Amino acid sequence: MQRPPPEDFLLKETKPHLGGGKVSGDKLTSTYDLVEQMQYLYVRVVKAKDLPAKDVTGSCDPYTEVKLGNYKGTTRHFEKKSNPEWNQVFAFSKDRIQASILEVTVKDKDVVRDDFIGRVLFDLNEVPKRVPPDSPLAPQWYRLEDRKGDKAKGELMLAVWMGTQADEAFPEAWHSDAATVTGTDALANIRSKVYLSPKLWYLRVNVIEAQDLQPSDKGRYPEVFVKASLGNQTLRTRISQSRTINPMWNEDMMFVAAEPFEEPLILSVEDRVAPNKEESLGRCAISLQMVERRLDYKPVNTKWYNIEKHVVIMEGEKKKEIKFSSKIHTRICLEGGYHVLDESTHYSSDLRPTAKQLWKSSIGVLELGILNAQGLMPMKTKDGKGTTDAYCVAKYGQKWVRTRTIIDSFAPRWNEQYTWEVFDPCTVITIGVFDNCHLHGGDKGGGAKDSKIGKVRIRLSTLETDRVYTHSYPLLVLHPNGVKKMGEIHLAVRFTCSSLLNMMHMYSLPLLPKMHYIHPLTVSQLDNLRHQATQIVSMRLSRAEPPLRKEIVEYMLDVGSHMWSMRRSKANFFRIMGVLSGLIAVGKWFDQICNWKNPITTVLIHILFIILVMYPELILPTIFLYLFLIGVWYYRWRPRHPPHMDTRLSHADSAHPDELDEEFDTFPTTRPSDIVRMRYDRLRSIAGRIQTVVGDLATQGERLQSLLSWRDPRATALFVIFCLVAAIVLYVTPFQVVALLTGIYVLRHPRFRHKLPSVPLNFFRRLPARTDCML
Repeated sequence: MQRPPPEDFLLKETKPHLGGGKVSGDKLTSTYDLVEQMQYLYVRVVKAKDLPAKDVTGSCDPYTEVKLGNYKGTTRHFEKKSNPEWNQVFAFSKDRIQASILEVTVKDKDVVRDDFIGRVLFDLNEVPKRVPPDSPLAPQWYRLEDRKGDKAKGELMLAVWMGTQADEAFPEAWHSDAATVTGTDALANIRSKVYLSPKLWYLRVNVIEAQDLQPSDKGRYPEVFVKASLGNQTLRTRISQSRTINPMWNEDMMFVAAEPFEEPLILSVEDRVAPNKEESLGRCAISLQMVERRLDYKPVNTKWYNIEKHVVIMEGEKKKEIKFSSKIHTRICLEGGYHVLDESTHYSSDLRPTAKQLWKSSIGVLELGILNAQGLMPMKTKDGKGTTDAYCVAKYGQKWVRTRTIIDSFAPRWNEQYTWEVFDPCTVITIGVFDNCHLHGGDKGGGAKDSKIGKVRIRLSTLETDRVYTHSYPLLVLHPNGVKKMGEIHLAVRFTCSSLLNMMHMYSLPLLPKMHYIHPLTVSQLDNLRHQATQIVSMRLSRAEPPLRKEIVEYMLDVGSHMWSMRRSKANFFRIMGVLSGLIAVGKWFDQICNWKNPITTVLIHILFIILVMYPELILPTIFLYLFLIGVWYYRWRPRHPPHMDTRLSHADSAHPDELDEEFDTFPTTRPSDIVRMRYDRLRSIAGRIQTVVGDLATQGERLQSLLSWRDPRATALFVIFCLVAAIVLYVTPFQVVALLTGIYVLRHPRFRHKLPSVPLNFFRRLPARTDCML
């Protein structure tokens, strides 16, 4: 039996103070109710007017400084402007407020020392509170005061209030938690953002034929193929069998294209003039905006395209350009009836087709509260000590969310809530935690990468509807030296169903859109297209501002999951054994019945068997009633918590160091030749055992085929005679009598058994197989 995972790696149920404690049964009553409330002091600096001039030009370079205790935030400064407009918001966490007076000061930027213009003071006890959905607090004009409290020239428009993270000003505000971060790029890298994956299409290119090609060498038969390119994707047809200037192919090629379509499809007709030399016979560029979009399996119209080739020849001392124009016949369409797979089908978060016209209505809403993390490991060193700047990324469907970065904390508190529409319950949401390595204006060279701390997957179909799940999930990461717990993340999840009938109906529908079954793609095509889709998604999201970087997208989409791993192979083998263990247990139980280990049970089985033989119409009702009773019995022990990463199931805690080193090796390998040779020999040993098992299965199948093949004439003659006798006996004997005699013979007492194999088994093992013909 599999040992349970260590206690530290288990899921833990928690009871946080959600939504300010506004709980009604298992449901919560606030619109921002899956997170703990965090109080903030907000200061909105809108603009200033009539500021005094501080130089001979009659103007000043003003900026505003907001100071609360040891925390200080500043707006950008304007040059030579007496009526500046900033419209910036500052947020100070109430937990870290160390003063009772808020000071907002207007200063004049200077090379040597900034000059004081005036200030406004606020007593925090007098600051009003605001909770959405209240309207935003209207800013007011405040007269500036000098250091003595007397009125100074100039006015400042401000709004000051106490609020929570539910405030609409929260995402774009400057936070006191990030006071050490400076620079516009760095500040953009720590804010929470929502991203959308690009809309992906499958592009089907059917190359039919070409006409009037102009090869340079007229004295040979051309070996022509078509090369199609879309961005960094390139595919080619086989060489045409009709070696003429009018070749034919009729081949399909599949690409992944993303809206907006930025690159054209390039078709190039090539002639292989030598083993490693190709000559272009012409090319054409096709804009994808002009390509027909197909929603079903109806054929699209074919179209001829001109492919042009420019040749420069010399006439005396002059150059003359001659343009040859050939044609290529194609059928090109954007497939809207497929779902473009950018995730593994085992934990896909979206299964809808590309075309929005084919979408079904949503069945519910998924709400996720990202509360906090505990016990995070130091991910980098700063000023001689370990530190972590953590943020979360959640992905479901086309929507990605990124929380703000909490600076220098091993127990960050985010308390951010997000929602998604749900179209299929058999989908998975992925939440990852990362360390931000771009807090100082980013890495312009592109060398720094955000480190992964861990991720969690939650399958929606394992959740009860309208129930709030609050758990602390272990963040487990596999390293070359073994599995390591990087901390815990605290989440609140609720799946709300809008129509129970619609959701139950989803279980009767195909998992993927119908085009995947009417015109299925091959496994190799799907693997290649998924790789292209993940590359496109990571490239597009890395161009957002702030970017969702490539390493983050690839980790969330589990890009390397298809690579060979000894650990995964072992885990999958034991998963199969776990599935078969039930059948093995039934076989052992039946063997005990046959050998009368428990006579009372065996007698009861005899009585049940005789009843079912005499009344065969009870067989199926009995089976289904038995399954029903088992299901009702197990309801008492149904899982009450979502599934999580299991180190025992993954064999992550028992993997050999060399196996982990092999799993983390690059492709192609970068290890020394002796290590590669050792791993190759190990793989040959494992493959040899698999080869033996497959050969044994093939042998049994060939023995079945040889029953009537007359390969062994005596064995086939015996079997044919037996079939004739059996047909006569079964015709004249009632079926119930035959079944009854067969069952009693199988269940006979051990006194009437002997240990030698039965006659049918002996006969089967003597049948010939094709192993004799193997080299």
